[in-house]
Order: sequence, then C-alpha cells, then structure tokens
Amino acid sequence: MIPAAPWRILAVTVLPDYRLAVSFRDGRNGIVDCSSIKAASNPGIYGPLRDPDFFTQVRVELGALTWPNGADLDPGWLHAELADRTSWSVPF
Repeated sequence: MIPAAPWRILAVTVLPDYRLAVSFRDGRNGIVDCSSIKAASNPGIYGPLRDPDFFTQVRVELGALTWPNGADLDPGWLHAELADRTSWSVPF
C-alpha cells in the first residue's frame, strides 16, 4: 500500500502538554491538541494516552497516528479539522 492520499500523515512531533505537530502529504501542517484526554470520563482505548510516557510513543503507520495499544486517530478527520485553522483540540 502506498500512502498517496493527501490526508496521509508524513511526520509527527510530540510537543509539550499532550500536543502533536503533524505534517500531511499535501503540505498541510497543524497542531493536534490531545490534552482533553486527561479529563475524559470514559476514554476507552485512549485511556493509556493519559500517561505522558505512553503518549510520546505515538508513531505514523500507513499515514495515521498510532500508539502501541492499537489506539489511532483518523488522518482524514485530522486533515479536515485542520483545513481552516492551525490548531485543533481532539474531543475525547
């Protein structure tokens, strides 16, 4: 599979305070704020992301953000949310 879709993530950098800087295949860039995970009442598979050490284990796999426990964030969703702004807060 070749990650050719414009919304595929090429790179991620972990920033302080549960934020991620992402770069997409089409050149779009933005900040994904995941800090709301700390207050989520039922985070499900995203619960381990509350641990700062676990959160920093994010990787790009096939153009999506993924963590070792199988949690991921849909790159198409992130791409769309970052279309008209440079930062977006993920509602966990």
